[in-house]
Amino acid sequence: MSKTEAEAAEAREEQSERRELGAAGAQLSTAPKEDGPSLPSLGVIGWFRWFWRQLTSMRVALILLLLLSLGAIPGSLIPQNNVDELKVQDFMDRHTTLGPVYDKLQLFDVYSSVWFSAIYILLFVSLIGCIVPRTWQFVGQLRGRPPGAPKRLTRLPAYTTWRTDAEPEQVHETALAMLKKRRFRAHAAGSGAGSSVAAEKGYLREAGNLMFHVALIVMLIAFAAGQLLKSEGGKLVMEGDGFSNTLIQYDDFKSGSLFDTDELAPFSFKLDNFVGTYQKSGPNRGTPRTYRADVTYSEGPDGAEKKKSIEVNKPLEVDGSKVYLIGHGFAPAVTVRDAKGKVVYKASVPVLPIDQNGTATGAIKVMDGYRDKNGRPDQLGFNAFFVPTFAGVGKGQMFSQFPAAEYPVLALSAYHGSLGVDAGVPQNVYQLDTRKMKQFKGADGQLFKQRLRPGETMKLPNGAGSITFDKNLKEWATFQISQQPGTGWALGGAIAAVLGLAGSLFIQRRRVWVRAVKGADGVTVVEMAGLGRSESAKVPEELSQLAAELHEKAPSASPQDPDEEALPASDLDAAPAEGAEK
Repeated sequence: MSKTEAEAAEAREEQSERRELGAAGAQLSTAPKEDGPSLPSLGVIGWFRWFWRQLTSMRVALILLLLLSLGAIPGSLIPQNNVDELKVQDFMDRHTTLGPVYDKLQLFDVYSSVWFSAIYILLFVSLIGCIVPRTWQFVGQLRGRPPGAPKRLTRLPAYTTWRTDAEPEQVHETALAMLKKRRFRAHAAGSGAGSSVAAEKGYLREAGNLMFHVALIVMLIAFAAGQLLKSEGGKLVMEGDGFSNTLIQYDDFKSGSLFDTDELAPFSFKLDNFVGTYQKSGPNRGTPRTYRADVTYSEGPDGAEKKKSIEVNKPLEVDGSKVYLIGHGFAPAVTVRDAKGKVVYKASVPVLPIDQNGTATGAIKVMDGYRDKNGRPDQLGFNAFFVPTFAGVGKGQMFSQFPAAEYPVLALSAYHGSLGVDAGVPQNVYQLDTRKMKQFKGADGQLFKQRLRPGETMKLPNGAGSITFDKNLKEWATFQISQQPGTGWALGGAIAAVLGLAGSLFIQRRRVWVRAVKGADGVTVVEMAGLGRSESAKVPEELSQLAAELHEKAPSASPQDPDEEALPASDLDAAPAEGAEK
C-alpha cells in the first residue's frame, strides 16, 4: 500500500470514528488533547434532555414514590406543628439535643417542608412526563391494526395446524367472524398466498396502566388542594350551649394557606344532650357502649332547625363541612360567695380528662366582683381536680374508678391575688397561673384544700368567703369542625388506581394469527399461532379453544392414505412449537 493510500485510509477511519461519537445534538470538541481523542460535549440543551429523560422514566417515578412514602414516616412518628403545637414544644423541652436538629430538618413540619414539597412536585412532573407520551402511543395503537402473520408461525410459543377441505377464503372469513365474536380486534391482512387473519386482544392492560398513573396524579392534586384549602377547628360545647360557624367561636382554628375565612359554611348547632353508657363489669369495664351527642342544627342564618345524633365516625355533614364528636367530659357547677355572702361567681366549669376513666383537672377563676373581708377588691383562683367515680377515703389515690358520674368528687385548692389576666398575655383557661397569687393557709399552715361532694361547701379561712359544689353536674362534648375539599376526588383516585393496577396486572395482551393456504395436493393447510405480549400461561390454552372452535367449522380433511388418520378436534392442543419457549 502506498503512503498516499495509507493516509487516505487513516483519514476515512478517523472520519468514521467521529461520526460514531457524534450523538444527537452533541458537538465534537476541536480542542487538541495530548492524552487521546476529543469527546462529545452535550451542552445545555443536551443536559436538559438527558435530565428530562431520566426524570420521566418509570424507574425514577417509582423511586420518587418510594421517597414520598419514606418521607411521610416522620410525619406520623414525630409531633407536627399543624396538628398539636403543645406536643411539639413538649418534645423540644424533653429532647434538648434532638429537638433543634429536627427543627432544622423541618421534621416538625414534614408536609410543608422544602424537601417533601420538592419530592412531591418532582413526582407530579415525572408522572405527567410518563403519561403524556404513553397516552399518544396508546391512542396510536388503538387506531392501528394488528400486524400481519409472521412468515414462520412455527416459531411462535403457541402453534397448531391441520388440513381441511374448506377453501382458504372460507377459513379466513370463518376465523375473522369467530375472533370478532370473542372481542378480538381482527382484520384480514395481506392478499393472495400471503393473506392471513390477524387479531389482538388485551388493550385494557395498557389502559389500566394509564388509569393507574392518571389516578395517582388525581390523588396528588386532591391531597394538595385539601392541604391548601382546608380548615379545621375545635370547640368545646356544654349541654344547653351552642356553636355558630364563625372564626371567633372556635377554641382553636387552623387552615391552609389558600383558605379564606369568608368561605366558612354558615351553620350553627346546639348540644341538647350527651349520652354515654359504659361496660360495668368484665375485662372491658369502662369501655363506651353508647357515645352520642344529640344536637339541633340549622343551615344558614334562617334555616329550619333539624335534629341529629352525632356519634364516633358518624359526623354531622352541613354544606361541605363535617362536625365530628371527638371528646367528652364534665363541668362541675360551682357558686362562689365573698366575705359578706354575696354571690360573685356562678357557672359550670369544664375540666379536661387526663385518663380514660374521666379523671380531670381544671381551674376556677373569679376575676371580678370579689372583695375580701376588709372590702378590698381581689381575685380568687382554685385548682380543681374532679373524679366522676371516687373510690372512697383510704382506698388509694384520688383517681376515678369509672367514667360515669356514679360518685362525683371535686377537690379544690384555694389562692388569691392577681390571676395575670390583665397583663394582656393569653393564658390557658384550664390552668391557674399562681406566680402572682398567694395561698390560702389551713390550720396546719399548709395550702388550704378540700374534697367536696355535690351540695357541699368549702369555707375559705378567716371568713374570706366560700365555694359550693352545686348538684347540677353538667356534661360537655368537644367537636372538630372540618372543611376539606378534594376528599371525594382523592377517594375516586384511590379506587381508580386500584382498578387500573388490577387491570395492568391481570389482563394479558396477546395476538392470534390464522393462515390458510392451498397445499401442493390441493388440500388447504390451516395454521394458527398465538403470542403473548407478556409472560402468560393462558395463551396456549386460549389458542387451543379457538382452534377447536374453528376446527368444528373447517374440519380435518379425510386422509388419502389408508394408514393416515384424520386429526380429531380433541387432539388439537395448542402446544408450544418445537424449540419455542413455553
